[in-house]
Order: sequence, then C-alpha cells, then structure tokens
Amino acid sequence: MEPLIAYLHYLAIILIAGFLVAEMVVCRPSLEAEQVRLLPRLDVVFFAAALLALATGLLRLFVYAKGVGFYLPNPFFVAKMLLYIAIATLSIKPTMSFIRWRRRLAESGELPPTPEIATARRVLHVEVAMLALIPLMAVLMARGIGR
Repeated sequence: MEPLIAYLHYLAIILIAGFLVAEMVVCRPSLEAEQVRLLPRLDVVFFAAALLALATGLLRLFVYAKGVGFYLPNPFFVAKMLLYIAIATLSIKPTMSFIRWRRRLAESGELPPTPEIATARRVLHVEVAMLALIPLMAVLMARGIGR
C-alpha cells in the first residue's frame, strides 16, 4: 500500500503544478469569456489535487514512509508545510476572483477589468514560485539534512 500512497502523493504534486501553471497561462490581460468560464474549472482540479497531496502526505507522515519522528523535528519539513499553507492561503484570492468573474459574466456579460486580472496573475506567479521550492525542501528533508 505504501508505494501506492507515495505514487498518489507525487501524482497530486504534479497535478498541482500543472493546473496552477494552466491557471497562470489562461489568466492573462486578453482574457475572453471562454477563459473566464475555464478558470474556475481549472481551479477545482487544482484544489482537488491539493487535497489529495494533503491526504496522502498525512498518510505518509503518520502511517507510512519514515514516520513522525523523522519528519517533525526537521526544519525543512516545517518549511515545506509552511510553503504549502502559504500557497493554499494565497490561492483564496484568485479563486474568489475566478468565481466572481464567472458570475459577473453570466449576469451581465462583463469581462473582468485588466487590473483585477493583473492582480490574480501576480498571485499565481508567487504561488508557482513558492511551489517550486517545495521539492527542494522535500529533497533536503528526505536526506535527513537539518536533523
């Protein structure tokens, strides 16, 4: 079972990265109605992948892999978790924007203003940059560096 949990964990991380980058690519100043409707759907898959990564990560922490005693004292594990929490927290703003934009489009046909798109896009860039640090933390942690 442990190999399956590890596989699902890594798959979730790949999906998170893929769908986060997809959101960043779609969310651009030339946003059209089709993209406004697409962004919330991409975000749902991003969210589902994040939940899968969390669930499988917790299973690996408490049931499989090296166990709580190995991970919790390691500062790189703590940094990895803080990055995950920061990304999750940052993702709330774009998510709310995507939902608001879709609702506004459905009600009035209005596309989002360029400054709102730019703000959401900046947040997505920050999320991608933070996500890129998580594998580094994982490698350092798995090697026991920082213990």
